[in-house]
Amino acid sequence: MNIAIIGAGRVGTTLAHAWKRKDHDIFFGVRNPNGNKSTQLVAEGFQVGTVASASSFGDIVVLATPWRAAQDAINAAGDLSGKVIIDCTNPLKPDLSGLDVPSGSSGAAQIASWAKGARVFKAFNQTGTENMAEPVIGSHPAVMFVAGDDGDGKATVIQLVSDVGFEAVDAGPLSVARSLEELAVLWIHLAYNAPGLDRNYAFAILRR
Repeated sequence: MNIAIIGAGRVGTTLAHAWKRKDHDIFFGVRNPNGNKSTQLVAEGFQVGTVASASSFGDIVVLATPWRAAQDAINAAGDLSGKVIIDCTNPLKPDLSGLDVPSGSSGAAQIASWAKGARVFKAFNQTGTENMAEPVIGSHPAVMFVAGDDGDGKATVIQLVSDVGFEAVDAGPLSVARSLEELAVLWIHLAYNAPGLDRNYAFAILRR
């Protein structure tokens, strides 16, 4: 698959390496295609360019920017009609105490309102990059929930989640995205406050 990743932070680069191992083609869209980070990514075998050029390349557009940069990134991407967008962001308050969006809404809903005509899905927001790099703990994969409305697009997103190594679970429509963002708030809270957890833990599903 041709995957555009908007943002070259820890989330974007971790996912890129996982997908590259599955032979997906990755194009990073960044604010400064000539910067040192871009040079490093090119040396690692990735394409790098502007946000618009990456978005044009990608069948899938992965939004992996900080929340405060998300709207600018969507605006810079150009026409996203028909594209599958995977929203990895979390609209967190500065003190990480909760979500900084109106009650009943979500960051993903905001993304969908900015990216007119795109098919938006929430995923890769519920855990840290340590688990994206190594999603299998012992013999059990960590879970990654996916929310979104388009069935064909969701099947693609679930495959990409599985390609990283997570157990991909369909959480329902995009209206569930707020719950997934609140799950991220819980993960962050426990990572920094629960004794013995830090960032080296993940959520999983156990079945009888």
